[in-house]
Amino acid sequence: MKTAIISSYFSGETYGLLGPQMAATIIRENTPFNCIVIAVTRDDDTILLKKALADYFGRDKPIIGFSTLSGRSDLFSFAGELKDDGAVTILAGPQADVDYLGEKNWQENPHRFPGLSNYFSFSLHGPAEQAIDLLQNLNSDESRNNPGLLYLNKYQKVIHNPKINWDEKFLSKVTWDNIYRLEKSALVPHKITAGQVLQQIGCPYAARQKLIEIDYPTFMNNNGKNKVRLHLKGCSFCDVAVDKGFYGALGINTVIDQILCLPETTGGRKIPFELINENPLPGLPALLGQVKSKVINLSQINLTMRADWFIKGDEHLRKALQLAENMEIRIILTSMGFESFDDMILRNLNKGMNVETNLKAVHLVRQLKDDFPIHFGYLRNEGGNHGFIHPTPWDSKKTSVNIQEIIDRYALPSDILPNHSTPLIIHHASALGDWIRELERKEGVLFKRYDSIIGWWEESLLSDVSTSMPVR
Repeated sequence: MKTAIISSYFSGETYGLLGPQMAATIIRENTPFNCIVIAVTRDDDTILLKKALADYFGRDKPIIGFSTLSGRSDLFSFAGELKDDGAVTILAGPQADVDYLGEKNWQENPHRFPGLSNYFSFSLHGPAEQAIDLLQNLNSDESRNNPGLLYLNKYQKVIHNPKINWDEKFLSKVTWDNIYRLEKSALVPHKITAGQVLQQIGCPYAARQKLIEIDYPTFMNNNGKNKVRLHLKGCSFCDVAVDKGFYGALGINTVIDQILCLPETTGGRKIPFELINENPLPGLPALLGQVKSKVINLSQINLTMRADWFIKGDEHLRKALQLAENMEIRIILTSMGFESFDDMILRNLNKGMNVETNLKAVHLVRQLKDDFPIHFGYLRNEGGNHGFIHPTPWDSKKTSVNIQEIIDRYALPSDILPNHSTPLIIHHASALGDWIRELERKEGVLFKRYDSIIGWWEESLLSDVSTSMPVR
């Protein structure tokens, strides 16, 4: 018996997909099903992909999970086509529950995102091990009680079963050779050169709720005083904060077991990996100590983190870099979440820090590069791609002048700014989704939806209040 997981991917890349590949590992080791991950780019021909899937499943009924889709409408539609053809299609991964359910109160607001319940047989939200019983009971009524399951009943009402908590025993192993790409009409193994290791689930910054005020968009805020009050956790734009919150850190033995699963380079070292932990520095020296004691040869650890926690972790990082020098390992800060160099924009993003903090982090990262030129990196040619969100709804001539002044004064284009900024993206289930809906309620306006994403720019205002999202 076979199943497969389809995930979004970028052309020409060779990175692994931790979530889908770990899920495929869990399914293969705990059920009678073989499971592979199929990485699908926007360039892939879905007609050829259908043929490849038919060849893969043969006489078996296709059971296909969809995870980490990056809001791609082409993959939503493809799942719907497969469902119509008789396949079982399962929406899984981050935001699987809210994307299946649809945007809040969409039934009374036809312009809002109606969800994906008509594109998928059902949804599975939460830990991947929930798929074990689901797959083994798929053809029985018992499957309807499966934890984490969302499905439409005979009255077309979504039934939503509570998910289970994470169980660490399922998080210690990843099979990295189970990922495939489409070549012509065949699925071929895809060799990866970079992986991920899960050390922390969720973000500590998303652990506590707070009440904040977010400004109206500049084009709706003539007096500069109009605000929306919201309760939220984490950064206002972050849908991960809503999806996972903060579960906590995994045990060091679990992390080491994941590292041992990583493929090796031709030189006999483990391939570079991202350590998934929003605050990795306090525990990094201990992790490297364990790696050294177990004689595991690493090549490179990539870090993604906040500027304030980077500053607080300076001493820990220096200890880790001293170990890295001895072990001939590189530590690369691949992404620092600066996001903006304007205090008002940072406040609206609920980053919990200001421009001064960002600039202290800039100074520190440059100093560390001077102190550890070989074993520490953060530059673009070393893999650095730091967070800079632009445009945003709060841009104005004033913010543009302020940001440009700081960019010039601190020479940020030389090493800090990415080649291209990232426009603010508002997922319907993020805190900024609540902000948009409150703007609509208070001001009697409607913003256009682009599937699961909400437009925030002036051109996305709908002039026809009867405009609705297409329902499949």
